[in-house]
Amino acid sequence: MTSGEITEWVNQAVYQYSQNPSVTLSYVASGGNLTGLPLSDTRLQAGAASTSATSTPSEATTAEPTEVTVNYSRINQATASVTPTSDTGKTFPLYINASNNLQAMTAQDFIDTFIDPAIDLLVAAASSSGVGGTGGTYDIFESTSTTQGAVSTTLINASPIFVDTRADTSAYTAGGIEETLDQPTTITNYYLHRINGTDNTPARTPVFFDGSDDVKQYTAASIETLLEEYVRYAAVTSPTAITYNFDGTGTTRASLLNTRLQGGSGNYQTRFVNADDYRAQEFPDGTPGTEDTYSFKLNKS
Repeated sequence: MTSGEITEWVNQAVYQYSQNPSVTLSYVASGGNLTGLPLSDTRLQAGAASTSATSTPSEATTAEPTEVTVNYSRINQATASVTPTSDTGKTFPLYINASNNLQAMTAQDFIDTFIDPAIDLLVAAASSSGVGGTGGTYDIFESTSTTQGAVSTTLINASPIFVDTRADTSAYTAGGIEETLDQPTTITNYYLHRINGTDNTPARTPVFFDGSDDVKQYTAASIETLLEEYVRYAAVTSPTAITYNFDGTGTTRASLLNTRLQGGSGNYQTRFVNADDYRAQEFPDGTPGTEDTYSFKLNKS
């Protein structure tokens, strides 16, 4: 086989993984087990209102805005138990050895030639649903659309795994004092997706020794089954096991932002209701800034 023909079968291993991944992520409403959770969304809320029956409460006596934190722990990771076909000495494709004789690959030869390169493609930083892409692995996007640029995906759940919010400054008015303290607006929703794979048809199919030591050609289904078993096995077995995490080791697939108004002393506002009712309250203020960046990562270990 040429290197190009080997690559065709590596790409087929990637496709087989995309159809039945052995490391899966799922959405849960709470209690997710992915390393790095929870992710914290922080925002400002108004300080408590001050009231007086004689005069307007001063800024010095009015409560400052405070921070609200909402924690998200919405991703579970699970790994399948995979037992691939054992090596009988005639299980794997033939190659021409140093003595110019046909010899069956060992399981490790098969892994080294087809499976390890497939795992390397799967853990690439940039998601791709094309041939030899990252099908069967996961990414996080800011919409529920199953078309993300050139990438075809499967949405795991229509509920976001993280929501970045900030105080909605337009919701706070002097005329509304006493205003509700926490009045957020959603800045960005983040959703979990699985990348779809694309099938390919290699030009030639390898051969093997049958029980009588005759040389036979694999059917497409039989070699594809071997590829599927071993790529699934490799994805849950060190040193090629695929794991996901936030802010750990590996290649970054997505970055999730927690933003917040970078307020200073608060937006002090007053309200005169009547001669016996004076009110004051400090609203969230400042310009938006990034408090945290959470990196969704894919690691081979």
